[in-house]
Amino acid sequence: MSRTTQIFCASTLYGAATLAAAIESDQFTPADRRLLLVFNNSMTPETTPAVDEMPGFASLSDHFDGVLSWNEAIRPFHPGAWSPRTDDIPLFERYLRLLWDLGDDRVELVLESIQVSPAFTVAQLFTGAPIDVYADGLMSYGPTRNKLDPLVGTRVRRLLHLDLVPGLTPLLLTEFDVPAEVVPSDAFLKVLSGLGGAVPELPALPDNAALLLGQYLSALNILSAKEEEDLHVRMMRGAVDRGHRTIVFKPHPTAPASYSRALETEAAELGVELTVLNTPVLAEVLFEKTRPALVVGCFSTALFTASAFYDLPVARIGTEPILDRLTPYQNSNRVPVALADALLPDLEGKKGNDALPTDELNGLVVALGFTMQPQIHPALRPATERYLSQHFGPRTQRYFKRRRLTSLGLPGGIPERLAFVPRNSTARRVVRQARALRKAVRR
Repeated sequence: MSRTTQIFCASTLYGAATLAAAIESDQFTPADRRLLLVFNNSMTPETTPAVDEMPGFASLSDHFDGVLSWNEAIRPFHPGAWSPRTDDIPLFERYLRLLWDLGDDRVELVLESIQVSPAFTVAQLFTGAPIDVYADGLMSYGPTRNKLDPLVGTRVRRLLHLDLVPGLTPLLLTEFDVPAEVVPSDAFLKVLSGLGGAVPELPALPDNAALLLGQYLSALNILSAKEEEDLHVRMMRGAVDRGHRTIVFKPHPTAPASYSRALETEAAELGVELTVLNTPVLAEVLFEKTRPALVVGCFSTALFTASAFYDLPVARIGTEPILDRLTPYQNSNRVPVALADALLPDLEGKKGNDALPTDELNGLVVALGFTMQPQIHPALRPATERYLSQHFGPRTQRYFKRRRLTSLGLPGGIPERLAFVPRNSTARRVVRQARALRKAVRR
């Protein structure tokens, strides 16, 4: 009888900690072997530490019988760009079974971000393996970012996720009727506690310190590098306006050093103490070991763990313009940004930014899910129409594009009697002439 080998895939320390918490909670059936397959998806993996090289990983490694490297297996290709030709899939499966000493093992896969490489590639190569998916962050609350191959999607048994937004049901993979299962928060906190005990000594934070979280959004082409620097400066100013004279900045591990220098200049002008934390540790380790008085970010998952799991004050900034600029509309960051905007207090205290009632939240996410992926979730149209009919207004219209609502024939779009205007050549010519005349007058 062949043995069973479970292969757990992780690209972040946060994801590996989630897997460890699920294992400690007995959410996986017994297996002969449990292997951790590490993905290093950074733009330059050669210069960025992988999960198993980060401080504190040793406390997680005990949950697995061995650690494998996907980057080593497919070298010199990049994990996010390589996938096999269809005819080569059997060849590569045999190669991996030989490389990892799998033999004729019955393989079970536990994957993150299954809709894209490298997780999707691994799912393709082990063609008969049952799959569990786990969520590494807020994206599980949104829809699957593209139409998933049924040969992969129908093999998914469940979605494991942390209860980052209590009461909210994930949309990810529901087109395949995949049930969601919560990873117990107490187990996750226990794992993080062990992780914190294994990292190097961190600088002690003074009382009333504010922690600023960098996300490196320019690497995702959401902001320019200058805009992201300006966002960090606004974070600092907002924290200072709230009375915090000690600021700690945790940059994204792959962010350029210039981000820290811009904050250092601003700190000198404001007369506040700034600590830049370059040690590559999880923000959650800081929450436990240093207990900041305020956590500030844009739409980082860490804002939700700080609030839901550590009961820390949080504030977000910059979400509204990002919602407007996310492209394409179905960008999978849209739901995380919307959740941050809808639920977390605004750092700058702008009017009209009050948190949405929790009983509206599921309706909002369903409406976003349908407008982002109407072909994948056509059954969500009636619920979307109800939500938009009742709640589309000044506070919620930022989450939707009128052009998108119009193209889908939904409430909030351009009324049908005016829908001809964008397509009317005469109307467009009149508008162009009016704009040219206005510019001439201004000169």
